This record gives sequence, structure tokens and C-alpha cells, in this order.
Amino acid sequence: MRDVTDLIGRIFLATIFIFEAIDSILFIDKTKETMTLHGLNWNQDFLLYCAIFLLMMGGLMVLFGYRSSLGAIMLLMYWVPVTFLVHDFWTCTNRVELREQSILFMKNIAIIGGLLMLIGKGSGRYSIKKLLATTRVH
Repeated sequence: MRDVTDLIGRIFLATIFIFEAIDSILFIDKTKETMTLHGLNWNQDFLLYCAIFLLMMGGLMVLFGYRSSLGAIMLLMYWVPVTFLVHDFWTCTNRVELREQSILFMKNIAIIGGLLMLIGKGSGRYSIKKLLATTRVH
């Protein structure tokens, strides 16, 4: 049962990152507007393409369980700074915005916790890594 929950957990964890990568590609102009809104003006195209790469590659590595620790580290390289830049609830003056941003901040902190657990624990039994390790070539 533990192996199945590891797999389901990896699928759920990877989904948010892959979705965000695809969303950033499909709505690239809106993504750049959001970056500008949060003060990310320096070399926007470079930052955006790096973010998409980290999200997509890291998400796929976590999803398939192939070098999932490296994938989780790639995702943390994106997720941690974005969490503190975008969901800076401590600067909010409006109570509604404060509440919304603090909830989103804590959600991201929980996702960071999940990625750290994946780094420490590994991808589990059902992963491409395990499949490749147990496949014999004749």
C-alpha cells in the first residue's frame, strides 16, 4: 500500500508544476505581466524560459520517478523564491488580500515540505528508475 501511495503522491505533486509550466507557455504575455507586477523586470524572457524548464523537467522527473530528488531540487529552485516574491502576505494592507496571500503562502510551504520529503525518501517502488534497474537486457 505504501508503494501505491508514494506513486499517487508523486502524481499529485508533479501535476501542479507541469500545469504551471503549460499555463506559463499558453499565457506567456499574462505571465510576463505578472512578473512585471512583482518586480521581475530583469531579463524577463530568460527568467521565464528558465522557470518553464525547471517546472516542466522537474515535474516530469518527479512524475516518472526518474532522478526524482534532482527533479525536486529543480522545482525548489523555482518554487521557494516565487513563494516569497509572489505571496508576500506580510506586506498586505487589505485584510482580504492578507488572508488570501497567507493561505497561498502556506499552501506553497506545504508543497515545499512535500518536495523535501521526496528528496529524503526517494521515489518509491513504482518509478522509471526502479523499472530500469530491474530490467534485464538479453
